[in-house]
Amino acid sequence: MSILTNLKDQVLTITLNRPAVFNSFNREMALELQSSLDNAQQNNEVRCIVITGEGKAFCAGQDLAEATDPNGPELTSIVKDHYNPIIERLRNIEKPIIAAVNGVAAGAGANIALACDIVLAKESAVFIQAFSKIGLIPDSGGTFMLPRLIGWQKASALMMTGEKVMAKDAEAMNMIFKAYSDETFEESVSKLANTLAQMPTKGLGLTKKALNESFTNNLTQQLQVEENLQTLAGQTHDFKEGTEAFLGKRKPLFIGK
Repeated sequence: MSILTNLKDQVLTITLNRPAVFNSFNREMALELQSSLDNAQQNNEVRCIVITGEGKAFCAGQDLAEATDPNGPELTSIVKDHYNPIIERLRNIEKPIIAAVNGVAAGAGANIALACDIVLAKESAVFIQAFSKIGLIPDSGGTFMLPRLIGWQKASALMMTGEKVMAKDAEAMNMIFKAYSDETFEESVSKLANTLAQMPTKGLGLTKKALNESFTNNLTQQLQVEENLQTLAGQTHDFKEGTEAFLGKRKPLFIGK
């Protein structure tokens, strides 16, 4: 299996599982990841998703052996059918998604991580916009996400030079949320994932939707989005539970509805 899944305590861990090639994507793995994300969206038992890599790497991007195979998928198909649907799913699933970057994240691997809601990384991990090294442009939403995270100048420079960025530097430039020591990484990922899985899932999903809308809205439009989504959030079970717990000075018990 190119993708491994494990559901525990309402946290679904999706592991990219081609360690011999640093979890680089081929068609099989791309389609399996799409399917796993679809299942996660539909499964009410899943309240947080973690994406990580098996072995030493998170994901080295596209498997170039497949991309250069005369009998393999064309580059257009790789972008259109493999990566674009993954990015769309990551942004549209109304559940929190953590990228747990355990090693190198290069090319499409880096940009898939950046499309997740929260990125955590080992201090030894490295992010590389590797496309220019082989004459390509950044795909998998990279030209959309990276400038919004770190600014135009830094994004342009990293994409054109393919310079490596260590996790601590990625944190400092707001590319990722936090970098942890290799020894505490797994514990830190688990702690955050478990926290998110116990939070009001519907509200988190609506927050994600509002953030997505903000990419293209002006202020007036975004205020309307907030009004509409706040109305929906106010109709959830967890809003009622949260307010009752606050007024009763007790810890809320959210059920994700």
